[in-house]
Amino acid sequence: MTITVIGVDGAALPPGGEALLDKATLVVGGRRHLDLHVRNGATTIELGALDKALEALAAHTAEHGPAVVLASGDPGYFGVLRALRDKGIRPQVVPAPSSVQRLAALVGRPWDDVTVVSAHGRGLRQALNVCRARPAVAVLTAPGAGPAELGAGLGGWRRTLVVAEDIGGDEVVSTVDAADAAKRTWREPNVVLCLADPDAVAPRGWLAGGEPLPGTAGWALSEDDFAHRDGMVTKAEVRAVALARLAPAPGALIWDVGAGSGSVAVECARFGAAVVAVERDPVQCVRIIANVTTHGVDVRVVEAEFLAAVHGLPQPDAIFVGGGGTKVVRAAASVGAPRVVVSLAAVDRVAPARDALRESGYRVEGVQLSASRLADLPDGSSRLSAVNPVTVLWGVRS
Repeated sequence: MTITVIGVDGAALPPGGEALLDKATLVVGGRRHLDLHVRNGATTIELGALDKALEALAAHTAEHGPAVVLASGDPGYFGVLRALRDKGIRPQVVPAPSSVQRLAALVGRPWDDVTVVSAHGRGLRQALNVCRARPAVAVLTAPGAGPAELGAGLGGWRRTLVVAEDIGGDEVVSTVDAADAAKRTWREPNVVLCLADPDAVAPRGWLAGGEPLPGTAGWALSEDDFAHRDGMVTKAEVRAVALARLAPAPGALIWDVGAGSGSVAVECARFGAAVVAVERDPVQCVRIIANVTTHGVDVRVVEAEFLAAVHGLPQPDAIFVGGGGTKVVRAAASVGAPRVVVSLAAVDRVAPARDALRESGYRVEGVQLSASRLADLPDGSSRLSAVNPVTVLWGVRS
């Protein structure tokens, strides 16, 4: 069987595409593409329900003649090519520029630093969290997961959206604040570039999508890497265990409750997660902002009592509770996040915190961390200096 996938970029087909289309006896594509390009009387199937089109293509033998699939942009970039290969179809491909390339070109911006995410077939949650975490993100949108929904979900984060509407048709590019994007109706198909600073472009890098995180410094950083008050910072050994249980990653949203200096929040953000740090002390909030700036990450800081703020925050994938007592643990557990991690210095708080997690349906495990660090003696030898023990509990919902 001869099947060719042709990328469509506006009204013109890529070189050689028109000749291939003229010979085709079966053409699959979106209604707009079929109406615009098919003129030879070939059988056409509108690319709506993908299964029907894939079955027709799989049944189309060489005796039936060539078949063509018309797809927007580059079919191999979050496009139909993967679905065809999963069906056992190995087509020829004639690509066009992707919609992300096209949008970047329309605004005259390099895009090798842009993280690209897709909202097709999976909702907006993960894409939205990447937009909350990264400075430059392109979103391949879908009905119900478009610029308006992105804008609404970015409340509390300073973001500018560059939106290209009616890609491949009567294209219009608009640059708006996230709040304004939420109030508008946008024509489809569209693609969105979400920017923390619309005028900033990252220096030339070596890896597409931006520098990898957490970078060469690793994680569980020294307490000296954070501004803090009189040692009031989550110790490195505790952060190492907490990070392992929180599982921060691109697409996830983490709450750091009773954030203090924000060391856990910063470390989660360095792994690419979106992060909300909740802290009631305004002086500590200033420290969090300073630490966020020092480490070049993005953390939303909420200055409030957690019990008052909890219902206004976006749904998390994991919660770290670094302070606040059993009431705060119980409130965090009631949110229903898949994972909750609690750090406790006071032994008498361990059982109530464990019970609060269990009452909310979590399977609870824990460990007491008792670390001793090497310290120098005046004669140049070393001794072991004990760090105050801390108990870490984690609750997991299956």
